[in-house]
Amino acid sequence: MTERIDATNATEHMADTESTAGSAKAAVRGVEEARPQYVDFTVDVFPGGLPACLEAILMVSDQPQTATELARILALDRNTVEGALQALHDDYEGDESRGIRPRGFELRRTARGWQFASRAAFEPVISLFVTDGQTARLSQAALEALAIVAYRQPVTRAQVAAIRGVNSDGVIRSLTVRGLIKEDGVDPESRAALLVTSEFFLDQMGLKSLDELPSLAPFLPPVAEMTQSKSCLLYTSPSPRD
Repeated sequence: MTERIDATNATEHMADTESTAGSAKAAVRGVEEARPQYVDFTVDVFPGGLPACLEAILMVSDQPQTATELARILALDRNTVEGALQALHDDYEGDESRGIRPRGFELRRTARGWQFASRAAFEPVISLFVTDGQTARLSQAALEALAIVAYRQPVTRAQVAAIRGVNSDGVIRSLTVRGLIKEDGVDPESRAALLVTSEFFLDQMGLKSLDELPSLAPFLPPVAEMTQSKSCLLYTSPSPRD
């Protein structure tokens, strides 16, 4: 009787082991199937491995990133990525008992995902930095970004950068601190924050509403000139004659 029970337990244990192994294989297949086709690397080939890869991505991202999305991009298990993010968070917190100083920034977990942010304790320092020279005239870059937001709103930071052709996080931050633009909702597709002009912007421009913004038509080149420019771009030199 005892031998029969032991045999039954052994059979159930083997079945559980096979089930666990099958689940693990299925998880790996799921990761591989979700892996973007253009990804032809593994995180281990980069200096610092997975933690460094996560830092690099989050450093250039203009919006929070979920562990699921990061795992998909890097073709890794979500729990592995989640653990690495938490480890980075703990590392940035510092540990005075081990002589590890806290950082001026933190890896913050929000409802929308993970993102780098300055620590709240440094608010006086940050405020002094971003408001320094606030009364000075706007730079050319800031004017370009402000014009894009004003005429194309609502827009995301990525859209502003795409139109200008350069990263615009700095000038957008400056415009936000000055109170000329603000965040208003999120893009339904990218989940990125949408930027719009503020009431303060209207006051500074002497406008009652956005409908009073001056038309861009007078500042555009004539249609004939634009057509000619387009023709020049499309022109190709004739083949040499025999």
